[in-house]
Amino acid sequence: MPNKDKHLYVIVHPINALVASQLPPEQFAQHYTIGSSKHYEGKVIFAELDPAFRDKYFEIDHYLKETVPHPDGSPKKTKFISSYAVLEHIDLKALKALYLVTTDGKALGLKPKPYTAVNEPGLVRVYQEICPLSNLVASTLDQRGFAKYITTETRSKGAPKILFTQYEFDVDTFLQENRNRDMLTCPIPDTYPNRLHDYLLELKASSDKKTKTISLNSTLTAASWRLIRHGFWFAAADQLVFFPMPTATELENEHHDWWRSAF
Repeated sequence: MPNKDKHLYVIVHPINALVASQLPPEQFAQHYTIGSSKHYEGKVIFAELDPAFRDKYFEIDHYLKETVPHPDGSPKKTKFISSYAVLEHIDLKALKALYLVTTDGKALGLKPKPYTAVNEPGLVRVYQEICPLSNLVASTLDQRGFAKYITTETRSKGAPKILFTQYEFDVDTFLQENRNRDMLTCPIPDTYPNRLHDYLLELKASSDKKTKTISLNSTLTAASWRLIRHGFWFAAADQLVFFPMPTATELENEHHDWWRSAF
């Protein structure tokens, strides 16, 4: 079977791995979530790469040769190429599509688009790092600034390449609703609201502070897809590849099966 009939996928949540497969994206999504007891049961995010992508870090051609049908003719579903330090060796220009997979295997495909938004300065935003880091971070930086900071300006909290998203989270509303309360509430799951509250106040009070790490554990597995604001960013220094999230109306009208499964 020629390489054009094989696919290269980079899984970015819940693990980071480069995988060859004879399955198209929608079938790969089903296999990875509900089709095999060896694999993860839950929310999955993966990207499809240009099949021509190569990097000397990976033995891609070697494993593609082994990605062949089984004796009964059924396709080879997964052939792992690498499971370590994967994203940092991926050329972001090779990203063709990003797939968001529900727990029952429904896949929503997103295509990259230029990120042209003009962002209001000085706002505190909440970012969920997805790969290779998994920190929940509050920051005074906008998406471009945060991407550059994490990939080039901090060694202690950063990585050379990263995938992250921004949560739909109104900082001022959160602070107002929890003012003078003994029991604080937070719309982000698996998050200690008191810590979040204190860190947000610290960021708003200090113009020199760029980030505060709220949690080292990812909230993405438990979070609703509704929390995603704008979409997803792959970043490396000044390079930014943006995958916009459809609006709620677009999801309901154009991706109804995924929408119904996700919500």
